[in-house]
Amino acid sequence: MGSAMSVLNRLSGARFVARLGLKTPVDRAVYQATKTGFTVANRSFTAAGKLAKPQRLPAAGDSGVFDLNPSEEQQLIVDTVREFAAERLRPAAAVADDKCEAPPELLSTADSLGITMIGVPESLGGVATERSTVTNVLVASALAEGDLGLALACLAPATVANALVLWGDETQQATYLPAFVGEDVPAAALAIQEPRALFDPFSLRTKAYRTAGGFVLEGVKSLVPRASAGEVFVVAAELDGRGPALFVVESSSSGLSVEPEPAMGLRAAGTGRLVLSQVKVPSSALLGDAGAYADCVRLARLGWCALAVGTGAAVLSYVTGYVNDRTAFGEPVSHRQGVAFKVADIGTELDGMRLVTWRAAARASLGLPFAREVALARKLCADKGMAIGSDGVQLLGGHGFVKEHPVERWYRDLRAVGLMEGAVLV
Repeated sequence: MGSAMSVLNRLSGARFVARLGLKTPVDRAVYQATKTGFTVANRSFTAAGKLAKPQRLPAAGDSGVFDLNPSEEQQLIVDTVREFAAERLRPAAAVADDKCEAPPELLSTADSLGITMIGVPESLGGVATERSTVTNVLVASALAEGDLGLALACLAPATVANALVLWGDETQQATYLPAFVGEDVPAAALAIQEPRALFDPFSLRTKAYRTAGGFVLEGVKSLVPRASAGEVFVVAAELDGRGPALFVVESSSSGLSVEPEPAMGLRAAGTGRLVLSQVKVPSSALLGDAGAYADCVRLARLGWCALAVGTGAAVLSYVTGYVNDRTAFGEPVSHRQGVAFKVADIGTELDGMRLVTWRAAARASLGLPFAREVALARKLCADKGMAIGSDGVQLLGGHGFVKEHPVERWYRDLRAVGLMEGAVLV
């Protein structure tokens, strides 16, 4: 508790808190923590009130022009998140990668920035007035400039909040969303990935069976961020007579267990396995209609593209400084054409990744079909993201192979872009 109080006190004086206009809520959090102390997970999710109907965000306004420039409000959010990523995520990333766990105080600070509120309508306590896919993509990219693994850990609760806004009914929204716009945001995650080769998110081995009172879930989910601390999950399972579907599952559900699953990359996200053994959930746990799952997969893939763009930008910035400062034979190594061309290639591919990702996000925000655009972005970001990570390691020579420099970690993280399904949702 003393450590947490220290973090909150430092947070209340941070520059980015004042810039985002969160000084009053943060000061209130400090006061409440001093007065009542801190509580731990395993909360009870109950609806404090009733909604007449689910709250949905309208499509963003269409100016008729494809403009890559963020709005003034979006730029303010991005600048704040980017500063947080540089000041807090980047310094903590190496230790978090070694421990396979994100620092709790860092996650609390991320929650205090209001990341989970960006996609929640104002009527439900959030800050959104229209579809926020573009804003969510910008935030994910800015966070990943600090560290991809920690960015995933910070974004995991927002993923569940976004899913509830997009597809939750009035009961689900009234039950769960108030926790995501409060001062004590629950650890939560989207679980689609399964532990098998050539995994296809539209051919799930996790099954959901209908019962008299609801459903029974059986299967295993892998690489779930913050799995051990999770309080609520959105789990994908094959439902008889319908196909892949989404279910809201609380961690207190009987038959649900968590196993650690550290991987080559994304170690700071604290990935783990969810083992569902005859997990019973009520009929109200089914999330969305028959078309929700396909959109969920597409928006998740778009989120991974945004993370690839942010981490790719970090690689480009780091290697540019390195090759300009590193000297060989009396001159910077950047004077060699082979080096300079490789750095230029990274910049070129990164701009292409950013363009297709932003275009897909813009179409999603406008309520237009975006399946083709997400497929293009996924293909480009998976291929070129891994290439950027590999080239970054290559440009540092022997230094690219050691943990003294962050490029080897970014390379390991970028390998996940082409194989991960779910975990992040914009």
